[in-house]
Amino acid sequence: MPPKVWTLAAAAFAAIAHAVTLDDVCTVSYAKASLPSDNFYLGITIDPSSVIATPVTNAVVSGQDMYPDAVFDYCNVTFAYSHNGRNDQVLVTYWLPAPANFQNRYLSTGGGGLAITSGSGSLPGGIIYGAVAGTTDGGFGSFSTQSDAVFLLQNGTVNWQSVFMFGYQAHHELSTLGKEFTKQFFNMSSTKLYSYYQGCSEGGREGWSQVQRFGDEWDGAVTGAPALRFSFQQIQHLYSNVVEQTMDYYPPPCELEKIVNETIAACDPMDGKTDGVVARTDLCKLYFNVNSTIGRPYYCAATGSLANAKRQMPMSAPTPAQNGTVTAKGVAVANEIISGLHDLQGRRVYISYQPAASFVDAQTTYNSASNTWGATPSGIGAEFVTRYLDLLNTSSLANLDGVTYDTLKAWIYDGWQRYEDTLHTTWPDLTPFHTAGGKVLHYHGESDNSIPTASSVRYWESVRSIMYPGMSYNASAAALNSWYKLFLVPGAAHCSPNTAQPNGPFPQTNLAVLIDWVEKGIEPKTLNATVLQGEYMGENRQICGWPLRPLWTGNGTTMECVYDQPSIDTWHYNFDAFKMPVY
Repeated sequence: MPPKVWTLAAAAFAAIAHAVTLDDVCTVSYAKASLPSDNFYLGITIDPSSVIATPVTNAVVSGQDMYPDAVFDYCNVTFAYSHNGRNDQVLVTYWLPAPANFQNRYLSTGGGGLAITSGSGSLPGGIIYGAVAGTTDGGFGSFSTQSDAVFLLQNGTVNWQSVFMFGYQAHHELSTLGKEFTKQFFNMSSTKLYSYYQGCSEGGREGWSQVQRFGDEWDGAVTGAPALRFSFQQIQHLYSNVVEQTMDYYPPPCELEKIVNETIAACDPMDGKTDGVVARTDLCKLYFNVNSTIGRPYYCAATGSLANAKRQMPMSAPTPAQNGTVTAKGVAVANEIISGLHDLQGRRVYISYQPAASFVDAQTTYNSASNTWGATPSGIGAEFVTRYLDLLNTSSLANLDGVTYDTLKAWIYDGWQRYEDTLHTTWPDLTPFHTAGGKVLHYHGESDNSIPTASSVRYWESVRSIMYPGMSYNASAAALNSWYKLFLVPGAAHCSPNTAQPNGPFPQTNLAVLIDWVEKGIEPKTLNATVLQGEYMGENRQICGWPLRPLWTGNGTTMECVYDQPSIDTWHYNFDAFKMPVY
């Protein structure tokens, strides 16, 4: 569209915005005219010929964890850009609400595992709240291509541009271009555009990559169960296997499941409410003795193959029926896993999962030829060693022969040094973001079986101690909570409700809570959540903000958020295996 025509179109849009329809604006010519100018982002050139614009009406989403059910219309726009001096191409997609539903908001969304995008899975979460929602392929070749596919140029040669893009650069470009595209598309010459982010797991880490680096990029961010301390996190997936190897005992999956179920049953009432949900894993750590499960009978029927969508474990082989009792060796393995990685001198290297989390990383596989159970290294942990440390174009380890706790420590330290400025993502000084008025809503499932819940507590506490060093604990916690809040979700698994604790609530409306906090000043003292499954499905619950913990009184009828020092202490760790601070 020529400049004069665009000017007239913009004027018409401003004059009759209420009458403009999706079909009026969801065209290739209109989208091209709304692109940021050539000199808007130094070093980037947008390809106008790549623009695709498709109107979609009556889209339906239901049964999602991160946003409520909805029906909506939107304009799906995709275009490509390149970095000057490089022969590359980055694809971005933006879903734009129908003009009548636009609420002056922009939202970036993240990925999971080793993917920088969730595809279209997260975009409805923005449209529902009147926001333009964007995602990027990171320049990896397609929206279905994960970062590991482009990590190496050849064996031994890292494609550092892909690392920078995955680490933080692609999301900064997605937001910067997306906000300008939104302003142009809706002719926001003087209207405030509120900008947000929402992501979980790797998506949570991607959110922090921006909050830590670009203070004024977003007004607010929802960061769920972030994969912080990238090297620590990936090697953590191998720790359970090495525990089994070190102890020379490979528990049948049913034995571990029994230990978890007994833990849930024993620790459920510790918060004052018996509902099948362990809301106080800290009290569970303090008062539940896993040894009490020794001798308890278990039975699991034979199964076929099982796929693990999060890539923590490879495809499982069929398993026979399992019938036995919990052994002292099985409990010893469970206790060692929960205790967390220590080096051979007994010094703490990293943290592990809370009691009541399932032992996904410890799952064993059955060898029908030898009639024995054995460990198969976690897929994502193994790939970190072979591809990201050894720089080999392979994603699997044949075995963990000779791997000790000190080996894991060495791998963590190697990855920490190598990727500290790109993937580690624990910079604790958030002064620029705070000064710009930004807000963070950070949540983590208390029974997360993929990323230790204490990882999020560790980062919140690091930010508190770095940003408010001269204050008492309570004063600094209050100061931090005025703009950055952490919520531990009772019973929740990794970025989702937990089938083992189905009555647990899940914060499905996080973005709505954040929007109210940013735009209306409604500070969430507790986090709104809904039971999405089980016998209490649809029931509303409130989640306490850290460092307060939930305590029910009146026979489980009234919840209070209380300060409990012994409980808080269980979440604090001394990483004395390293001389460098572990934020």
